[in-house]
Amino acid sequence: MSGHSHGGHSHGLTAGGAHRGRLVAALVITLSVMVIEVVGALFSGSLALLADAAHMLSDSVGLGIAILATWLAARPPTERRTFGWKRVEVLAALVNGVIVAVIGVLMLVEGTKRLMSPADVDAPVMLVAAVLGLAANVVALRLLSGGQKESLNVRGAYLEVLGDMLGSIAVIVAAVVIALTGFMAADGLAGIVIGCLILPRAYGLLRAVALVLLEATPAETDLGELRRHMEEVDGVVEVEDLHAWTITSGSPVLTAHVQIHPLAYADGSAHRILTELNACIGEHFDIRHSTLQLEPAGGRHDHC
Repeated sequence: MSGHSHGGHSHGLTAGGAHRGRLVAALVITLSVMVIEVVGALFSGSLALLADAAHMLSDSVGLGIAILATWLAARPPTERRTFGWKRVEVLAALVNGVIVAVIGVLMLVEGTKRLMSPADVDAPVMLVAAVLGLAANVVALRLLSGGQKESLNVRGAYLEVLGDMLGSIAVIVAAVVIALTGFMAADGLAGIVIGCLILPRAYGLLRAVALVLLEATPAETDLGELRRHMEEVDGVVEVEDLHAWTITSGSPVLTAHVQIHPLAYADGSAHRILTELNACIGEHFDIRHSTLQLEPAGGRHDHC
């Protein structure tokens, strides 16, 4: 006897879809700031400002991918794609993470070159563009903060905007230092700082994506505790082949072989056991998609 359960709500894709408007607003803001910083970099000659603009370009690409992913993920499942397009969100986050990592490395390389061979920079223009970028980043950050714990894509966008904000602060500091002291190498140093801010975020996002693609047990799920809860259900003898993984952010799934008392089939309590198991899994561990196979304890069963 087997049972399958999926609850009436889905954190994962509805999470990304529910925040699509936030992503679109953040994209518009990021693109606008990028244009301002590119113009500012061309007029000021600032590598740090250009690096921050390049980071915003990567953010814009990532946000565009994220918006497309949430739209595709909302499409219904088919016989060929039984989970729909839910994993598109994960693939989008992977592309996003790679882009951010590449930009980070480029910033470190170019910043080091500028540090070794400083160039003249127009500090006032650099400062104005960076302040405008900082203000826009604060607005975008507030827009995305509400959904960054519910969706990998929103989280990726949030981290990118946070990096942009910190990058803008680094550019502002460099502009002030140049204006007050004439220390032109501060521009290259700011570019290196921006690169150092980006790479750890890229690593964190790529690590989260890798864990999903490798079907690792969700961090918030303790399999030992889950097994203990399931085996406390009256009539359950032992839980075997227990697996939990994630389809996409907020969409954990579970499968297990559950050995129950042989008399449960005779007295008709097998259905009750299955219902209680699904309720236990959903209520205590917030896993709404589970597939359980019930087997008589001590009987022969083939785990194929």
